[in-house]
Amino acid sequence: MKNKPLRRSIRHFGSIAVLIVGGVALASLAAAVAGERRAAAPTFSNDSFRGTFFQSTGEAIRGQRPLLGQAIEPAQRVAPATASKPAAGGSGGGAEQNMFTSLISPASLEDEIKRVRLMFDSAVTTPGAFKSGEFQTARLHLTTLASLFAVVVEHQGEVRWKSDAAAARDLFARSAANCKSGSPQVYNETKLRKADLEDIISGTGLSSRQAEAQNDWSLIADRVPLMIYAESLLEGPLKSGTRNEEAVKAEADSVRRSAELMAVVGHVLRTEGMVDADDEDYKTLCAQFVDASRSVSLALDQGDAAAVTRAVGAISQSCAKCHESYR
Repeated sequence: MKNKPLRRSIRHFGSIAVLIVGGVALASLAAAVAGERRAAAPTFSNDSFRGTFFQSTGEAIRGQRPLLGQAIEPAQRVAPATASKPAAGGSGGGAEQNMFTSLISPASLEDEIKRVRLMFDSAVTTPGAFKSGEFQTARLHLTTLASLFAVVVEHQGEVRWKSDAAAARDLFARSAANCKSGSPQVYNETKLRKADLEDIISGTGLSSRQAEAQNDWSLIADRVPLMIYAESLLEGPLKSGTRNEEAVKAEADSVRRSAELMAVVGHVLRTEGMVDADDEDYKTLCAQFVDASRSVSLALDQGDAAAVTRAVGAISQSCAKCHESYR
């Protein structure tokens, strides 16, 4: 019994020793961790994920925004209308509006505006790059955007940004006309259009929407930029997406959208106010161009890959015929 206090003291001493040793070990580990060199945390700019994620919820929603407690019909992709084909040389009024509505779907219009927006953004980066030649690329995209928003103005389908379309058409057309050099003034104006386009697509909208309701194509687009744009569609998604049957199946949406856009370009080129629009031979070539472009969509609807490829070949042939006499 006399040894019990001694045994308690030994146990207490052992516990204290364990705590001391553990504390020393933890201190050593903390010192080692503190001295360890680690890679710096990554940083991302505001534009790092542009084109990958939506900038706002408004950009992601098609149609009417959902309301609490109110049933909403499921969204549907709007297909081009099957309106009867008007005369090739018709101009103005409802006939033109019906023509655009029958040539391209709202979804294709919206997707192309977003796609061109990304290319336009990459052409307006720094004053030095702009002056070195990017102003020419920017001018092409400005003309394309002005034309696309003009189509939105006349389109009878439910296309997004319709309330901003007329004002956007005028802004981009004016800046395209001014974008003939890489001067600081032109660069600053083009940067304003870049900001305007971001506001439109994000859902913020333009600060001023005053504009004429009717399109004056002589003030909106030039033939050369539109032909360059059409050539980029032909040599890019149309030919690459129809090189074989597998490609047609895999790229059907891109091929359809590009063919619809080609039809729109062909129709714009023959519209009153455009160069040579009163030339009967020229209007005939434009009509062939539009018909060949529409044949692509018809062949896709029928699931005929060979017919799709032939229709794209017909587009290429109509372009070549037109270039022989008109530039």
